[in-house]
Amino acid sequence: MQTETRAPNNLLIAIGLAIALGLPFTHFSILGKTYTGLGPLWGGEAAWVAFFLVIVLYVRLVERRPLSSIGFRRPGVLDIALGVAAMFLIVAGDAGISRIDAIFHLQVKSQITALFATPFWYRVFVVTRAAVVEETAFRGYGFERLAELSGSRWLAAVVTFALFTLAHYPGGGLALAFAAACGGLFLTLLYLWRRNLWATIAAHWLTDAVGLLLIPALQHAAQH
Repeated sequence: MQTETRAPNNLLIAIGLAIALGLPFTHFSILGKTYTGLGPLWGGEAAWVAFFLVIVLYVRLVERRPLSSIGFRRPGVLDIALGVAAMFLIVAGDAGISRIDAIFHLQVKSQITALFATPFWYRVFVVTRAAVVEETAFRGYGFERLAELSGSRWLAAVVTFALFTLAHYPGGGLALAFAAACGGLFLTLLYLWRRNLWATIAAHWLTDAVGLLLIPALQHAAQH
C-alpha cells in the first residue's frame, strides 16, 4: 500500500515552520517542568518529546506526507560513517572554541553545567533526545520546508544554521552558542550533502555523548 502524499502547500509549510523553528525559542519546556508533575528533570524532557511528536504528527496527519520528506530516509553505511567523521570534526572544533572561551572568560550557564551532576542514564536520555529532536526540527523539517518555500537549499541552510545557533544562547550563553555554531556548521553541511537525517542524528548524538558521557566518565575514573 503506497503512502498517500499531498503536493506542497505554502500555508501548511509556513505553519509547520512556525512550529518547528519557533517553539524552541519560547522556553515551552518550563511549562513541562511546572505543569506535568514530572519534576524539573523529566518535566522539561517530556515537553521536548511532545514537541517532536507534534512535528511528526503534523507531517503525517496534516501535511499527509511521508517522513522521508523531512529527511528520515534509510541510511547507508556511508551516511553513518560520515556521521562519525563529522563528530570528530565537531569535537576538534569545540576544543579550539573552548580555548577562545577561556581567553575571554566565557562560561556555559550553570543550568547546563548542572547536567553533569545528574545520573548517567538521565544524561543518556538527554543526549538522545537532543540529537533526535533538534535534528528533526532544524535539519529535517526546518531545512526541507524552507528549501521548498524559498526554492534555495543554501538559504534554507543559512537560516536553519543561524536559528540552531541562536536557540542555544538563552540556556547556555555565548560559550554554548559558539559550540552550537561549530556543530551546526558541520551538521548543516553534512545534511546538505547527504539529505539523510540519520547521518546528522548520529553525528549529533556522538558529539554530545563525548561531552556529557565519555569525558565525565573518564574524569571520574581518573579520580578513583
